[in-house]
Amino acid sequence: QVQLVESGGGLVQAGGSLRLSCVASGSIFRLLAMGWYRQAPGKQRELVAGISTGGSTNYADSVKGRFTISRDNAKNTVYLQMNSLKPEDTAVYYCNAGAYSLATLPKPGDYWGKGTLVTVSS
Repeated sequence: QVQLVESGGGLVQAGGSLRLSCVASGSIFRLLAMGWYRQAPGKQRELVAGISTGGSTNYADSVKGRFTISRDNAKNTVYLQMNSLKPEDTAVYYCNAGAYSLATLPKPGDYWGKGTLVTVSS
């Protein structure tokens, strides 16, 4: 079983930046692909970015050039650096993990965090 705990959400003005973190429990973090998903009010959950065990990345078109996903296997942590934030980025952001290939995205892995709220004001 893998437990994921997100942090770093909050309120930011449009054009600002936030960095989300997700810490995973257990000793198999380096074996897991990791991803960030988001769900805005009234909308379905969608993939934001994914990172493979080897560090390859995949981004939704809406965040390319603005968001960066990275991982630190020594700290069992995956990050999402979000720059040039827009009001439409407002959502609950969820960390996800699983034993999968990036080729299977946007299908998520088996493990989810509880989410962290990001609110971008105009």
